Amino acid sequence: MTKTTKRMKALVGFIFLVLFATFPACFSQDSQFSHVLTKSASNRFGSSAIFLLQGNVYPLGYYSVHIKIGNPPKVYDLDIDTGSDFTWVQCDAPCTGCTKPRHLLYKPKPNNLVNCVDPVCAAMYLPGKPQCKDPKEQCDYQVNYADQGSSLGVIVKDNFPLRLVNGSNIDPRLAFGCGYNQKYSGSHSPPSTAGVLGLGNGKVNIVSQLRNIGITKNVLGHCLSERGGGFLFFGDDLVPSSGIVWTPISSNPTDKHYSSGPAELVFGGTSTGVKGLTMIFDSGSSYTYFNSQAYQATVNLIKKDLNGKPLKDAAEDKSLSICWKGKKPFKSVGDVKNYFKPLVLSFTNAKNVQLQLSPEAYLIVTRHGNACLGILNGSEVGLGNLNIIGDISMQDKMVVYDNEKRQIGWAPANCDRLPKS
Repeated sequence: MTKTTKRMKALVGFIFLVLFATFPACFSQDSQFSHVLTKSASNRFGSSAIFLLQGNVYPLGYYSVHIKIGNPPKVYDLDIDTGSDFTWVQCDAPCTGCTKPRHLLYKPKPNNLVNCVDPVCAAMYLPGKPQCKDPKEQCDYQVNYADQGSSLGVIVKDNFPLRLVNGSNIDPRLAFGCGYNQKYSGSHSPPSTAGVLGLGNGKVNIVSQLRNIGITKNVLGHCLSERGGGFLFFGDDLVPSSGIVWTPISSNPTDKHYSSGPAELVFGGTSTGVKGLTMIFDSGSSYTYFNSQAYQATVNLIKKDLNGKPLKDAAEDKSLSICWKGKKPFKSVGDVKNYFKPLVLSFTNAKNVQLQLSPEAYLIVTRHGNACLGILNGSEVGLGNLNIIGDISMQDKMVVYDNEKRQIGWAPANCDRLPKS
């Protein structure tokens, strides 16, 4: 997968076979988790769970979480991806395209395999039926991604140790994909993670399964730090009681993405005339993608506004499509942000709901010391009219996906610190 699209997974690609049940992520045993806010156990849900993240937008290009699987458990590093609801881990089987050393692959046992008569397998094929000659056959999956990557494997069930913020420990046995044939597009090396943690909008995502067995509400959130790392949580205990703005999630039952809109694009406080944008919130995309109209309007306005300012095109920097250089190399976005105006997405179906995109939310500084535009033309990479809010534009914000109330919310946050009680 290429640097600009390797995290843009499963947006216009499609899942051939859908996973019915996916993993809960593992827990960190760090003592700082002990002070996290918990709620009354008066409802049937146990609590929430919170996990530390690793990664960054640049140069790594993704955020990941450590989870534990099996008995005895082993730790696996998975991409967090709200752009798809399919979860898989690289399998210790005759394996094509697997990048991890063998001792870091998941090794299934015979009793882990899910067969075609299992309700899990049946749910994968809805509204169709499993394509099995014998009901006792193993249940396979295949998923294709928009960047031409793919994963092929078998569905298994295993234990997932999970620590909740109320101090309780659980160890449910859940289903997930054991991938033995992975393909990655582009000239860059495959990601170093062991698989994908699918958190998308659908009944197959991990939090939906946790809700079905009464562990958490179907709410999740993440806080991605601009400086790297951050945290992820499942359940509603950590959702701020105030200060967060909400906009409805698309009511389309076939949409597995967190789509919202319509939104109007505003630049420097002035309307661009670009309206009616449907936005997809996708932690699996490093960068933000606009359709051709919105992208071209953004580029034209930024370039026009830079006239007379001490920045020049840096066409020699191939990190992203458009880059600028100064009289001397920039060390951080802080060195260049004053030359750029903020972008705003104003959601017209919710009163006074705006997603503020400061220069830090759409620029990166490369290893060459240049400032590059982290908004890309989605139409050029096969996204058509879709618009993606990627990691770069969600940094230093708590973003909450509330599947109970069918809404997405966000608020400025310090993503370097876990929420306090």
